[in-house]
Amino acid sequence: MIKMNIGIIGGSDGLGKTIVYYLRDEFDVYITGRDHKKGRNVADSLNVNYIELNTELASISDILIVSVPIHHTSNVIREVAPFMKAGALMIDVTSVKEEPSKTMAEALPSTVEYIPTHPIFGPRTTELDNQVIVLTATKKGKWYEKVYNYLNKQHMRIIETTAQKHDHMMSIVQVLTHFSFISTASAIEKLKINISETEDYESPIYNLMIDMIARIVAQNPYLTYYIQSMNNNGPKIRNTFADAVIELRDVINNEDDEKFVEIAIKATKHMGDIKNALGRSDKAINGLNHEFTLLNKSIGNEVGLKHIYSGKIHVGILDKIEDKTAILRKGNKIKELRIANIEVLSDSELHDWKINNLDKKTESISCVFPKGINVEVIKDTVKNIANIIDIKLTDKYNGPQINENYTSLTFELVALSKEDIEKVKELFTGFGGIIR
Repeated sequence: MIKMNIGIIGGSDGLGKTIVYYLRDEFDVYITGRDHKKGRNVADSLNVNYIELNTELASISDILIVSVPIHHTSNVIREVAPFMKAGALMIDVTSVKEEPSKTMAEALPSTVEYIPTHPIFGPRTTELDNQVIVLTATKKGKWYEKVYNYLNKQHMRIIETTAQKHDHMMSIVQVLTHFSFISTASAIEKLKINISETEDYESPIYNLMIDMIARIVAQNPYLTYYIQSMNNNGPKIRNTFADAVIELRDVINNEDDEKFVEIAIKATKHMGDIKNALGRSDKAINGLNHEFTLLNKSIGNEVGLKHIYSGKIHVGILDKIEDKTAILRKGNKIKELRIANIEVLSDSELHDWKINNLDKKTESISCVFPKGINVEVIKDTVKNIANIIDIKLTDKYNGPQINENYTSLTFELVALSKEDIEKVKELFTGFGGIIR
């Protein structure tokens, strides 16, 4: 662990809590939260430290990360700025950058460096590899290179830009997409459509689109509201979207097919690399279909299913697939897992999990074989049996009790179950052996 204090204001929930996961093994991490009871429980569960006062956290932190709702960020920066150590660094992780950047420049003493950032991923992210993070520092002090190198070491995609350029780009990436997705979800609700009834008619593209819309509308609605309202480019974006919707509606209502085609072609040309977009969406669709195909082929067999968010692995007999849910049976226990939230372990991954998590059975087997039997062939064949961990020859005997044309071999066998050891005995018999 690096002897450096990292404080996270808002570390008991949301993105702040996710950041704790990535930093706690390398640094001394301290967090604050609005609910002190919850904050202490989170700190205990994550094996980090809890402090009640933001100002006290600021006074001990080498790096202070502000991870609070967008509309509270500037107030928190002003609250803690006078308490920060000389030579320390402040980072914020909000989705809007112009206002926090301006506030840090005004409120922080000259001895404190600041890097306004935007990690473009959410609390459900399970790894940093290939995730995007935007840095909008106006000045690059001694901390900047250290932070950049750390993020680069995590294999993150780092974008360096200005706060103004960031907010302009996010007005498309977040403001426009969230606004259009929530508008679509709202229209479905107003039409009183039962989404589950549409599943019988859905195409893979529709399925993927509904999942993405659901992902956005399932976010904290206050977060999505403040992403809309606090981006200075928001009004122009929303008005342009509304104009486009009304124009398209009127064109169709007026049965103007030529104008519709003109708008569609113009929009398509502006979308850029269509082939690349088709390729990426094909991969997403094939990924969805692959899980279903793999699971359907595995019904009645033992499988390992990894929950993509908790990381927990469930092993059992796949009983059936029902309503996009995998039904797993282990003895008398039934476990239902949403297919969208799981990964199917490969045979080798399942085998490794068993070795690391299940009790092992060890047994010595003595067997009389015809003389000249190839021991290495026996061992290699046994190792290819599922759930066999190891086999080694421990004794070779030619004595009065053994026919001169035979030899007695004793193997020590390590397997995952008694049944697996019985399979080896059957194999030995198939090699012409007689179990002693």
